[in-house]
Amino acid sequence: MPTVLNRILIAPSGFKESLDANQVAAAIVAGVARVLPEAETVAAPIADGGEGTAQTLAEATGGRLVPCRVMGPVGQQVDSSFALLGGAAAGVAVVEMAAAAGLRLVPRDQRNPGTTTTYGVGQLIAAAIDAGAEQILVGCGDSGTSDGGAGALQALGAQVLDGSGQPIERGGENLIRAERVDLSRLHPALAEGRVPVTLALNWHNVLCGERGVARVFGPQKGATPEQVEQLSAGFDRWAALLQRDCLPSARGIDFATGPGTGASGGLGAGLAAVGATLMQRFEALLDSGLAGVDLDALMTGVDLVITAEGGIDFQTPRGKVPAEVARRARQRQIPVLAVAGTIGTGADDVYPIGIDAITSTVCRPMTLAEAVADAEELLADAVERQLRAVLLGIRMAGG
Repeated sequence: MPTVLNRILIAPSGFKESLDANQVAAAIVAGVARVLPEAETVAAPIADGGEGTAQTLAEATGGRLVPCRVMGPVGQQVDSSFALLGGAAAGVAVVEMAAAAGLRLVPRDQRNPGTTTTYGVGQLIAAAIDAGAEQILVGCGDSGTSDGGAGALQALGAQVLDGSGQPIERGGENLIRAERVDLSRLHPALAEGRVPVTLALNWHNVLCGERGVARVFGPQKGATPEQVEQLSAGFDRWAALLQRDCLPSARGIDFATGPGTGASGGLGAGLAAVGATLMQRFEALLDSGLAGVDLDALMTGVDLVITAEGGIDFQTPRGKVPAEVARRARQRQIPVLAVAGTIGTGADDVYPIGIDAITSTVCRPMTLAEAVADAEELLADAVERQLRAVLLGIRMAGG
């Protein structure tokens, strides 16, 4: 730990169903100011591809959100949006799949992954193209669908046909009846490759097999054991059809078990078939230049990094924002503090990856509703407590 904390980088994700990444960053800045009012704080909210990604990147680049009304995952109309980025990322549109097909848009009594659709995601992509986007970045996360991206393709002009040449109904449970994917009416910007599409996704999610998306995530989205088997069989068929009927530019992709094909209930596979590039999410969001964020450059001259997420547990090292931030900080020997709403099982797993200390915003018995309602103040308080302990340690060490 440095003996003086002159420059602090604040790089959090959002707290799901509570604070977005920008609000989390602002609360951390407020907590730092109570203890180190003269320190320079650099706020860099980190998008992870899930809820809040479009807004976070729009604010980070001086861009704007463009409102749209699209079909939601259970066929209802929902108010949604995509982002047109500014600054160095001008010309890039960000489509957040969760804004059109996220789990939060699926009422609890309608959580049947066999019938939900990504149709609205395709509508957002089409709207972004028609708004003049030169490139599209699709954030994959927090999905409520398992249709292999078929709905998105249908919204983009593709037809998914059964044996008699009729369009199948929407939803992953109907993929087992699909016989052909007709791309002859695909949006011309995609068919001609004029607007590149990149998906920021979890590289470990695959479409088919024992580790396939139906078996791993189907139950989380409400699938019964029987539905898991039905979806799995449908995805096997879907992968074979995409392999045969995809655009020439997508030839050679392994649609069944290729990295990222299972992202967002198979959206990765569906969009890859029309030329989309599948990219590990932090490579896409932090390294590709598409999102206008250069986290590595922001770490120059930093004495301390503070990161945060809603919960820290055994899953954090598996591709969550604090883990990625810590990995990059560790390469530069910068100490990292992490704050979370909850600290769960396996939280100790974060220490080997570069997080030096963790603390929770919850410091007394309270309900979840109270923790959510008071999240900003609780977060600022937790940062203040943590920094005071850090300064005590520096003084004890003679700094």
